[in-house]
Amino acid sequence: MRNPFLACAAVVLTAAALAACGSSADGNDPEAAGAQRPAASGPAVPGPSATPATEPATPRTEEPTAPGASAPAATAEGPKTPIDEITPATGTFTKKQKEYLKDRVPKGMDPAAVLQTGQETCDKLRYLVKADRDTAVGAIVTGEIPDAKDAVAGLCTQHQALVDEAAYAYPDGKHSGKKLRPGVYRSASPTTGCSWQIAGAGGKELASGASDTGKSRKITIPDSAVTFTSTGCYAWLPEGAAG
Repeated sequence: MRNPFLACAAVVLTAAALAACGSSADGNDPEAAGAQRPAASGPAVPGPSATPATEPATPRTEEPTAPGASAPAATAEGPKTPIDEITPATGTFTKKQKEYLKDRVPKGMDPAAVLQTGQETCDKLRYLVKADRDTAVGAIVTGEIPDAKDAVAGLCTQHQALVDEAAYAYPDGKHSGKKLRPGVYRSASPTTGCSWQIAGAGGKELASGASDTGKSRKITIPDSAVTFTSTGCYAWLPEGAAG
């Protein structure tokens, strides 16, 4: 079944675009997962909800990020605020939240804004997993979700398997040398212009192929491979990983 997000998620998937496509911000249509990927930017982060008095309040910025905009980068350069000085304007941070914020809050920046960046990353992963798991892993591999490793480790550990799988996958591009790992791989959300080539010593072609179907394909990288080049295939995930 074709992915209904394709018509409205070409660059940035906002709440308005999701509404226009007849879907929810949580991606509650897992049957709609198709061969091509939805935008890795994910839905706009939901607004704050009421928090029980017995639980720590979820810190938010005093001026929430507008839908479709990005929160301040958590990896900004410059002096960082010591962990014992990191406190929200209201409520409290949980232990995991403080661990995530350690060495990530630039001096003078609202720590809640930095935390929001990580929370948005978790929201994107949750959305993509519901739409298509391979796309979620691919978004980590290609760097479309650059903060995934740290955000998952500190804020949404339920997605750790995605990060672990991404560590053994390949994005489009040319790969060679010790970075090549023999094995069977499947393409994640390839385009209709997907092509690949595997070469050995002296540039001798060992295998190559192309696909214009937009459907996942499998390849085998042999022990004798020296280079592996991929174009339009998005990412190649190790076969046998949870899917």
